[in-house]
Amino acid sequence: MLTIYGCPNSRSLRAVWALEEAGAEYDYVFVDLFKGAGRAPEFLTINPGGKVPALRLDDDSIITETGAIALWAAEHYPTADLLPADPTERAQAWRWLCFGLTELDQPLWTIAKHRFALPEKRRVPAIEDTARWEFEKAAALLAARLDDTPWLAGEHFSIADIIASHCLAWAKSAKLSLEGSTLPAYLERCLARPAAQRALAREAAAKGKAQ
Repeated sequence: MLTIYGCPNSRSLRAVWALEEAGAEYDYVFVDLFKGAGRAPEFLTINPGGKVPALRLDDDSIITETGAIALWAAEHYPTADLLPADPTERAQAWRWLCFGLTELDQPLWTIAKHRFALPEKRRVPAIEDTARWEFEKAAALLAARLDDTPWLAGEHFSIADIIASHCLAWAKSAKLSLEGSTLPAYLERCLARPAAQRALAREAAAKGKAQ
């Protein structure tokens, strides 16, 4: 049985969502990052970086990083079509997956780090203005792509959409505006997917059970 280590309101939703889209069976272990569980010695043996998600495979090996877990799910459950079979669409899925991880996620994480995640003496509040500008530039490119095609890869939903839409949801929770109608509508479509709703419910249930 696969085991995912996660925490609601973190990037772990991406991994759980990918597993739900894939139809995988897995256990969920709640790691309460907000109470320091990520730094507990027993969790650091799973991920020395102290972050979620982490995925324990059937052979007891560990995968971390949301992009890697999503790609693993796509490759090990090919019938879920999380990476399109068409070569052109597959290339676009790779492209926008990398874009989400490098151009959308990065400024959002910078904002989060300097608001609360870093030790207070390491925070530079003034950096948020630049990070917001970076996110807005990246979001405009994402919107332009989605003005031309229903999903980032083309006609088919892919793991690129999981990463990108999660970043948009993160931006909303961080009180960043999503300009125009394209991105809010896309986010709504993504989160309305049954697998996304199951992932949200799975994380909430795991947290509730642990408390």
